[in-house]
Amino acid sequence: MESSPPESPQETKSLKPPPPGQIRYRSPSAAELLDSASAADKMSKRSRQHESLSDKVQRHRGVILVISVPLLLISLVLFLMPTTTSPSNSISISSRKLSPDFVVAKTYAVIFDAGSSGSRVHVFCFDRNLDLVPIGGHLELFLQIKPGLSAYANDPKAAANSLLSLLEKGETVVPRELRPKTPVRVGATAGLRLLGVDASDRILQAVRDFLKDKSALKSKAEWVTVLDGTQEGAYQWVTINYLLGHLGKKYSNTVGVVDLGGGSVQMAYAISEMDAAKAPRISDGEDSYVREMYLMGTKYFLYVHSYLNYGLLAARAEILAVAGGSGSPCILAGYHGSYKYGGKEYDALPSSSGSSLNKCTEVATKALKVNESTCAHMKCTFGGVWNGGGGDGQKNLFVASFFFDRAAEAGFVDPNLPYAKVRPVEFSDAAKRACETRLEDAKAIYPRVEQDNLPYLCMDLVYQFTLLVDGFALDPWQEITLVKKVKYQNSLVEAAWPLGSAIEVASSSSSSSSSV
Repeated sequence: MESSPPESPQETKSLKPPPPGQIRYRSPSAAELLDSASAADKMSKRSRQHESLSDKVQRHRGVILVISVPLLLISLVLFLMPTTTSPSNSISISSRKLSPDFVVAKTYAVIFDAGSSGSRVHVFCFDRNLDLVPIGGHLELFLQIKPGLSAYANDPKAAANSLLSLLEKGETVVPRELRPKTPVRVGATAGLRLLGVDASDRILQAVRDFLKDKSALKSKAEWVTVLDGTQEGAYQWVTINYLLGHLGKKYSNTVGVVDLGGGSVQMAYAISEMDAAKAPRISDGEDSYVREMYLMGTKYFLYVHSYLNYGLLAARAEILAVAGGSGSPCILAGYHGSYKYGGKEYDALPSSSGSSLNKCTEVATKALKVNESTCAHMKCTFGGVWNGGGGDGQKNLFVASFFFDRAAEAGFVDPNLPYAKVRPVEFSDAAKRACETRLEDAKAIYPRVEQDNLPYLCMDLVYQFTLLVDGFALDPWQEITLVKKVKYQNSLVEAAWPLGSAIEVASSSSSSSSSV
């Protein structure tokens, strides 16, 4: 074993105790370490006995932080969890169960469609981004009953109580803790309109009282109303643009909507704020041309107008009235009958030479009042109505309801498709073929047309072409989209107004809650 070299004078000096405050750099021996540790331990025990609480917190602050942060996060999650964990609070999405604590990110809306033939309830669920979330495997809960509210004209309370089963079933899919925040709306349509103001007002008030007493949902008096044509048109515009994914974007990225019903036709499309400011005033008692809507974080100025008595069934009466009881060039040869609409009866007789595309077009143009000089504005459609000024919001048109139905029945649109791209001129081409057909041959040529509609097929197609081209001033070769349903995610959704109403109220609730 090698002997250690002798210590130098300098090393010997370094073994002397250092002055106070200096640090010894020599490596200690094992015995010294043990003695030092023992002494330090005793000293630590004595010092801890005299430590204050603040000193302890300060000394262990790192450990406290490591432990407390996860505990705080866990406490926050437990606080936000619903008070109940029953299966009814779980929402199934593609066979996958979401835990109840996920419900806090949802917004629900309950919409009653009180129609003439029956009442229907639609329940929709939206996530944080206002995307539809399935309820029980479907994009909405939909239930209906018959008869409608108008069947209880003399008993308003019974009318309101008829909604009870729909309300109870609709509420069950809304988590209990969200019900006070979930809006419920009731929109009545043609049935209550026909009852008159007094009878419909009594029923509406009974429904308001019913919701206040029987429902845990959020209700307001103005959310129970008779919808007018402009509201239906606006909600349909919202529905279609929502399903297409256009809401929340600038107005020029949206599509316009034309909805041809039986009694009226609606046009709705977004316009610029500048054009909205130029909108002409309307006489007292009529709706404004422009509705302001705040949807998915974006403010829209929506031109919407409902042309009463210009729906397809109402237009038949107008066209027959132009003929004045004599033969009409719009009725298929071989038919002799009458047409009833709005409590009136009209002779429905063909002209001696049969139906004719050109002559029927002349009559339809007169019925639309296209050439009458009643327009007080720079740009009008027909009947003296302002057309909204046009613009980017109208460049892509989605045309719904009877337009799709007649196109499918006439054979130039596949009835099994949810939508189809066509041009207005195709209605004219189809009308030409229909006008050249005798009634006795029509059933074999047009098997999809109902028997009662066959005599009016030439008239309907001519009117639709005239409405698009002469009424709304579309180019005959402009591409439009006939729509029955819109694809959303992996489902096909009806382009109907209740979804638009739900989106409006959910969007308003979302914006108000985010601003709090």
